[in-house]
Amino acid sequence: MTLLCVEHLTHYFGGLRAVHDFNIELQPGELVAMIGPNGAGKTTIFNLVTGVYRPTEGKILFKDQSLIGLPTHTTISRGIARTFQNIRLFKELSVLDNVRIAHYTGIEYSPWEALLRMPRFIHEEQRIRKEALELLDIFGMADLAGATAKNLPYGQQRRLEITRALATRPSLLLLDEPAAGMNPNEMEQLMETILWLRKEFQLTILLIEHQMRVVMGIAERIKVLDFGETIAEGTPQEIQNNPRVIEAYLGEEVPA
Repeated sequence: MTLLCVEHLTHYFGGLRAVHDFNIELQPGELVAMIGPNGAGKTTIFNLVTGVYRPTEGKILFKDQSLIGLPTHTTISRGIARTFQNIRLFKELSVLDNVRIAHYTGIEYSPWEALLRMPRFIHEEQRIRKEALELLDIFGMADLAGATAKNLPYGQQRRLEITRALATRPSLLLLDEPAAGMNPNEMEQLMETILWLRKEFQLTILLIEHQMRVVMGIAERIKVLDFGETIAEGTPQEIQNNPRVIEAYLGEEVPA
């Protein structure tokens, strides 16, 4: 079964066309990248899939069910998680609390049970704390559970954001420029982490990235956008040799 099916997706901001006739199908377990110059519409597509924006035209099906019109929290509960180009942590909270917060999309106690600290509330809170610590341990961050998020080095903040996304138990993970601001060593670690995540958590991953070292190193296929339109798609080798892609990135016509 196709996990995500996007058909003829088009979106306007006022009179500005941000995305035009975008199509993609993701099969379970795939790792696909979207690349393109700034302003090509990549993050807008993530926002359309996750319910931040409602598309002007087109279909978005996840596990054969439409996502259009659903609020973001419902999209998350259906199994889609994302990270952001600019890290969006609760910077004043602890590392542990940042991960605990993500679990609250699936809590099973009522506000009254929480207020009165009834047994189900206590049990759920214990479960959430245990699962959050287990996730942090998997990512080698359990010893930082009590640290304030804003005090973490940049690379660890990125790692924490991915950890928090996984706390929602997604089957589809959307990564928006996870290598932004990373040095070469951090990029190598990130590539290994993404590949490991896909296998360990049985994830399908859609990746936006400007670092070609990362894209060419891990993506199985690539879609290239320019001015909101798909101009090429294929394997990393096919994309590297595509004249339209070279033109879009270099801003000059490539001889035939």
